[in-house]
Amino acid sequence: CPTGALASQGGLGTTTADGHVDSLCPYCGVGCQLTFHVPDGRIAEVSGRDGPANHGRLCVKGRYGFDYVHHPHRLTTPLIRRDGVAKSADAVVDSGDPSAVFREATWDEALEVAAGGLNRLLDSHGADALAGFGSAKGSNEEAYLFQKLVRTGFHSNHVDHCTRLCHASSVVALLQMIGSGAVSNPVADVAETELILVIGSNTTVNHPVAATFIKNAARDGVALIVLDPRRTPLARHADLFVQFQPDSDVALLNALLHVIVTEGLVDRDFVAHRTTGFAELETHLADFSPEAMTPICGVPAATLREVARRYATAGAAMIFWGMGISQHVHGTDNARALIDLALLTGQIGRPGTGLHPLRGQNNVQGASDAGLIPMMFPDYRRVDDPVARADFERLWGQPLDPTPGLTVVEVIEAILDDRVRGMYILGENPAMSDPDLGHARKALARLEHLVVQDIFLTETAFHADVVLPASAFPEKNGTFTNTDRRVQLGRQAIEPPGEARQDLWIIQQIARRLGLDWDYAGPDAVFAEMTRAMPSIAGISWPRLEREGAITYPCLEPEDPGQPVIFTNTFPTQDGRARLLPVPLRCSEELPDANYPFILITGRLLEHWHTGAMTRRSSALDALEPEPIVTLHPDDLAKLEVADDTPLRLQSRRGSLVVKARADTDLQPGQLFLPFCFAEAAANLLTSATLDPDAKIPGFKYTAVAITTVPQESPA
Repeated sequence: CPTGALASQGGLGTTTADGHVDSLCPYCGVGCQLTFHVPDGRIAEVSGRDGPANHGRLCVKGRYGFDYVHHPHRLTTPLIRRDGVAKSADAVVDSGDPSAVFREATWDEALEVAAGGLNRLLDSHGADALAGFGSAKGSNEEAYLFQKLVRTGFHSNHVDHCTRLCHASSVVALLQMIGSGAVSNPVADVAETELILVIGSNTTVNHPVAATFIKNAARDGVALIVLDPRRTPLARHADLFVQFQPDSDVALLNALLHVIVTEGLVDRDFVAHRTTGFAELETHLADFSPEAMTPICGVPAATLREVARRYATAGAAMIFWGMGISQHVHGTDNARALIDLALLTGQIGRPGTGLHPLRGQNNVQGASDAGLIPMMFPDYRRVDDPVARADFERLWGQPLDPTPGLTVVEVIEAILDDRVRGMYILGENPAMSDPDLGHARKALARLEHLVVQDIFLTETAFHADVVLPASAFPEKNGTFTNTDRRVQLGRQAIEPPGEARQDLWIIQQIARRLGLDWDYAGPDAVFAEMTRAMPSIAGISWPRLEREGAITYPCLEPEDPGQPVIFTNTFPTQDGRARLLPVPLRCSEELPDANYPFILITGRLLEHWHTGAMTRRSSALDALEPEPIVTLHPDDLAKLEVADDTPLRLQSRRGSLVVKARADTDLQPGQLFLPFCFAEAAANLLTSATLDPDAKIPGFKYTAVAITTVPQESPA
């Protein structure tokens, strides 16, 4: 319950603890503030604080998903792979007792072996032989130091993180068209708008607390339009729910744009003074009438016209989107069309308007801001820009590679091509999160040297040569940037278990063994350097964060209160104008056919998060959803002649898995939904590694699959 009206009957989540530490929720990008209640060095309860993003509210993960930090599977000592134990793509290691594959080691030995292997490959094969994956679950300071280590220690830009798999397409489109990859307005602006349009976001599941404010706004009279292939829970609160066909986003959005242009709903003054490219867009849209797009998107022309008119004529309207927009091979085009929608109607640059891609992980915004991406230094300055590169060479004291690095999926391909031979992975789990997992796991097993730094022995760590036990969220201090561009302070509540160490300490120990003379006393020292590297946060200091708790960037001076609404007068482009761009009609390369007739959509459950490493080790959350399920329409269950809980085999062109069925009337017939958090039925065994050409993001939201029943064993 977001408000805490429901609580546990004893046990988890109840305590009379005196000790408490104010901090943040470690899960989604909403950035809820909370308090850890800590008797005797263990977290016993979590309560919501009156933070700017949550005002005391927490979701089920924030309120009850904390005991993973005390799970017996926690890594507590460094591990080194035993001599003679080979790697394989299908390797499975007992996370509770990995002694058959790994031996315990001292920190000195583990660090020497970890860095020694990286140095050996660097010396023998050059900078392109190494790559690093950081994490959106870590702090800004960890992200900044990790990308700095790769760029100055590995001497390449082969560094990336999970933003490549979630909102990379949104960021590419936003940077291209309006000059900034961040949201224009905070979630709280729903209280100041007249209309909210939510597309491709199961907000109630993925951003539960943000969804409560959207529902509150709808209750108070704000118009809510929800567009999605699935009837999401938020649709129950909508004035208008539009259920369209998967993979038809561009057709639908171009139809809306066509109506706005042909019916005279364009904000001519805004377009004339603040954009370029209108004539080309107008010409392009001539062929995209609602009547022409209805057969593609499955939405009646009259409904398309109603959505366009209501959005364009609202005094203020906001667009929220999630990975239902971004996780397509045409994800960048989807985001471009949404940006066109806001620009054509002048619905940006004012309170209650704007564009808001809802960030999935707690620090995916901050990690991207800090430069944990292969083509950008911190603050989104391109590595191939000589001026930007010279600035960072002065700051970091050494020459930097001018060539953009490889993205997540490109690194996997480079391993199989024997170009990348070693990796340092901090807090990421590509053996669960990457597309076409059979392919990805084969690559990880092929690496000559893999260093994994994490809190559990994840599926990725199964393939490691060295495993370094790290700190969980409540075990460290650091800053985190939420989906609203709000920088907040996370505070340490407990100590890491056993010999586990702070992530910043581990990163620095590796850096020193790579020849970097680093000696940051703590996260505050790293943050001080970040403010010199990143003008967007130059006005934020660690003491100020300790006093104020949360500051929104851009914050350019110490007296600057922060800027929740941006693009009020100009856009951060060369000419100060936004670019309108025509968006072509493209579909997925992999379409259903007679052999693979169903469409698979992947995503999250309310109770679980990302690859499940944390939430599946949280007793309350795992009790709520303990085993893998696939949901499909009751009509499809009837055609298959099966009932709920019947095991089904899902088969794609890449792999197969067995999972229990659950009926779901919110799906359309022919569609399946499969969460990707269950290792025993890993959804990404099925998905394709085909990428969006601009953002290099896979199309997780559209995979053609077949379903067969699994023969049941007869009772003995």
